Amino acid sequence: MTQNTPGPGSVALITGGTGGFGRALAKKLRAREVTVVLADLDSERNRQVAADLGCEFAVLDVTDRAANEDLVARIEGDHGRLDAAYLNAGISAAKSDDVLDIDEFMRVVEIDLFGVVYGVAAARPAIARAGGGAIVVTASLAGLSPMATDPGYSVAKGGAIAFVRSMAPRLTAEGTTITAICPGFADTAIIDRIRDQFAAAEFPVLSAAEVADAMIMAWEAGEPGAAYVIQPGVGTVPYKFKGVPAARNAAGETAVVPEALRPPTMR
Repeated sequence: MTQNTPGPGSVALITGGTGGFGRALAKKLRAREVTVVLADLDSERNRQVAADLGCEFAVLDVTDRAANEDLVARIEGDHGRLDAAYLNAGISAAKSDDVLDIDEFMRVVEIDLFGVVYGVAAARPAIARAGGGAIVVTASLAGLSPMATDPGYSVAKGGAIAFVRSMAPRLTAEGTTITAICPGFADTAIIDRIRDQFAAAEFPVLSAAEVADAMIMAWEAGEPGAAYVIQPGVGTVPYKFKGVPAARNAAGETAVVPEALRPPTMR
């Protein structure tokens, strides 16, 4: 078994693990005999979901940096390794109107962006000690095409994608692949308040299973720093980022970035 093949002996962490994507992913990983730790807020419902899936449950507030580190240390102590971290916890704004609720904005950013940052920081050394593996971040199309109805969610998901792309070179040097998945509208609780509008418009939404398949692909064969768009009828495709104009020197030639500013894999 290679380090990027989910299977017997592999250990995976899923944050936001008892939600729609987490459940679908856990079911598929368990079918491959992967040991799965579902991390989520503490409730009887969440504990029961994990038990029903045959997964270990761990209480985690992803906005607590120390709690992320403690959980990874516990997983490594109990199972001897961590091969993959799915940083999947996320929320959207509770309402959409023209008022910018700063408290709500910051709560979304804390969970959807800083929860990812803390998760990467915690999981990175453990995955490296296991010989390398994967970190997969649940972003969104909103991170590529911002939603006017939810600026906090758009900022958080856009920031998560930028963070993945920025971290990819240094993690690649450690044998770890970090990628982002960017689903369109999916059949999870996050669209419950507008679900009737999708039905009325006959607008197709993704199933959680389709997204889970993309998440497994990202572990097995993800390209470092890639952001995978997932859309009904389209499948899973890497987003093509447009380049920005490069600086030119006095001679009109493309300037060379100073070595100290290049990522490890470019030195």
